[in-house]
This record gives sequence, C-alpha cells and structure tokens, in this order.
Amino acid sequence: MGRLFGTDGARGVANTELTCEMAMNIGRAAAMVLTGSSKMRPKIIIGKDTRVSSDMLENALAAGLCSVGADVVTLGVVPTPAVAYLIDKLKADAGIMISASHNPCEFNGIKIFSGDGFKLPDALEEQIEAIVLDNITAYTYPTGGGVGSITHAQDAVQMYIQHVKSTVPYALNGLKIALDCANGSASRTAEQIYTELGATCYMLNHKPNGTNINEHCGSTHMEDLKQFVVDKGLDAGIAFDGDADRCLAVDEKGHLVDGDFVMAICAADLKSRGKLACNAVVGTVMSNMGFIRFCEDNGMRFEAAKVGDRYVLETMRRNGYNFGGEQSGHVIFLDFGTTGDGQLTGAHLLSLLHRREAKLSSLATLMTRFPQILVNVEVTNEGKLRFYTDRKIKEVVQRVQNQLGRKGRILVRPSGTEPLLRVMVEGENGEEIKELANFVADVIREQLI
Repeated sequence: MGRLFGTDGARGVANTELTCEMAMNIGRAAAMVLTGSSKMRPKIIIGKDTRVSSDMLENALAAGLCSVGADVVTLGVVPTPAVAYLIDKLKADAGIMISASHNPCEFNGIKIFSGDGFKLPDALEEQIEAIVLDNITAYTYPTGGGVGSITHAQDAVQMYIQHVKSTVPYALNGLKIALDCANGSASRTAEQIYTELGATCYMLNHKPNGTNINEHCGSTHMEDLKQFVVDKGLDAGIAFDGDADRCLAVDEKGHLVDGDFVMAICAADLKSRGKLACNAVVGTVMSNMGFIRFCEDNGMRFEAAKVGDRYVLETMRRNGYNFGGEQSGHVIFLDFGTTGDGQLTGAHLLSLLHRREAKLSSLATLMTRFPQILVNVEVTNEGKLRFYTDRKIKEVVQRVQNQLGRKGRILVRPSGTEPLLRVMVEGENGEEIKELANFVADVIREQLI
C-alpha cells in the first residue's frame, strides 16, 4: 500500500494489503495520537459497512485499541456519517469507520475521525503512519484492569436516523421515490428515514450478503435505477455508495443528476433563503466548469479544493462557509454534519422538490453542464510517483491546455484510493475533448506502464 492514508483513509485489498496486523497497529497508533496522555481510558467508537471483511477488521481494530488501554464501543453496520455524528452523542474521543466506500467487495478501508467528528488532517494521519510504519514510538501495553473493554451501542442506528430526519425542513409526503442502497450501509437506514419522512419508497439493492456491495449497483452504476424510475413513473431516484456518505440522483425522466447539479439546486435554494454562509460554495478541481459559471452568474463565490471531501471541508471551515461538495456526490451541509452524508443530502434535495412542487428535471436546468471526459489509466504505485516527474507527460498536458485555451481545461491526477491516474478533459466540443483525453491517456500508458 505504500504509505497508509490516501484521500479518504487507509485502503487496500482486505487480508493482503489491509491485513489484520495492519488494522491492529492502526488502532493502537490512532489511540496514541488522538488521545495522547490526556485520558487514561479513552473511548473510541467503530462502525462498519457490509463487506464480509469488515467483521475481521473490526475485531482486529478493537483488539489493537483495547491492547493499549482504550475502551471500544461498536456500532455495527452504519453509514460513515453516523460514526461522525455519534462521536459527540456517545461522548467518545474518536471514531473509526471500516469501509472502502464505492470500491468493490475485495477492498476495505479505515477512516478515522477525531473527537470533534471531523476527518483527520494530513498532519495527524502522518503521525499515525510514522508509528505504524516507522516504529517511531513504542506501544505501551497495560495489564489487569488497564486493558480496554468492548461494548455495543444498541441504539446507535436509531440515534442517527432521528438526527437525519430532524434536519429536513419539509416532509416528503406524496413523493414516490426509488432508493438504491448499493447493498451497503444505507440498507440498514434509508428505507426508515425516507418512509418516516413521508415518501413512498421502492427499494433496490438493499439485501447485502457480504460480497455484493457496489456490485453493478449504487452511485457508481446508475443504469438500473434510471430505468426503474422511468418504468415505475416515479418522481426521483436516489443512489448511495457503499458507506452512504454520498449520493447521486435520477430525475423523473431517467436522467442523471450528479453532485454538481445537486449542489447547484441546493446552493441556489440556500441562498434564496439567506442560509448560504458568505454566499459561497466550495467544490473541487474536478467540479464541472458549468457549475463554476453557475455560481458566478448567481452571485455565489466558488472556491476549488483538492479532490476529497475532507479537503472540501477544510476549505469550508477555514473560511466560515457552510456548504460544499464534490461532483461524485459527497455533499456537506456543515450546519447539520461534519462530513458528506448521502442520505441527508438526498432528503434535503427531495424536501426542496416537494416544497416547490417542481419536477427534478426542471430544477436541474439551473445549470448547463460542459462536456467532460474522464479516462482512468491503471498504473502501479511506482507509476503514480513517476507521474510527478515525467517530463513528456507534463509537456503533453501543457500542449493540450494550450489547445483548449479559455474554452476548456485538462486535469491529470493520481487517484487517492485506487491504482489509477485520472485524465479529465472539459470543453465546449465533446468530440474534441474525447480525442484529447484518449491521446493523453495513451501517452501515460507509454511512459508509465
């Protein structure tokens, strides 16, 4: 795996890259870094998604934490934002989520939240990495009554469900919707949330078996949801990823409403009600140019952060903003939560739909999307590193940017969670940008594979 943490926690193939031994040591190091000597018996909560390997890693993490004197409270299968929310409610010192988000079943990951419910900044992750990988600090192992204990929070899921419902200003009465749970964490919470808010719900991919998480379903595979919404004559569809920290939508015509469109709709509504702090929105360097222009044309300041919802959040907190997110569907309503929350976002989008008595397809016309092509190139971790210094790739990328001029842009970046380089080209001419993206991808393959 190289260094432990990418853009969203430590991640790898469970049991070969992300091993039990690694999880145990991450638990030990996290307890040391996050609590220091301030508490003799810190409390750390652990949630997980539905992957078969999540039980294994949960037990390893819990063992590591207990071995250095921390008490553990397990939450069971919950969405990632539930862990962030419950840290304060359960008076914990930190929280850990076991999930590889939208990745296939064989992957898993460890996301760590500090005592304030926010994902760890780079500096703290680097301290944990140094302890786990470089052995810069020896673990201290208590004995007898100093060893930590493990308990289970029976009401954790209901506490989170009630929280999400409490943030929604208008009920969803009369709306007919489809919910694609990706056979992941939302399978445990989504139907109750949206039904109790008043919607009539049709459930898809809500029966996890340990290996079917994200398998041709959820926010990375929208085809079946699009067809289902049209066939059933529904008002909308909402798709979550494996840990339900992001969502994408489908309008009544079966058209995708991605994170940029969701943000445009919600940001315009927040601004109209005087609820958008500083009249500003935080996106990322991957945000569509159409969304950036939408913000500018509607009197909203747009700021671009690095890819990753924690970087969006850091920009929001630094500048006093309360709304931001990513095209992939991580949307952060900072007034209600400390991380992206797919179910909360979907509920607010549908609440707005109901309040305005509007069609989602109509609301989505607020923004015009620029054609955008994303080509993923598989590379090794060594290839990712060589990308930064490869002169030919830099020259080709600059040549493409010069050709696009002010009418488009190119962005090439390593994935923070997968062995990929992502080539994104955006512009006014769809055929031109497709040709340019494939050209750059071919050069990358020649140079790095």
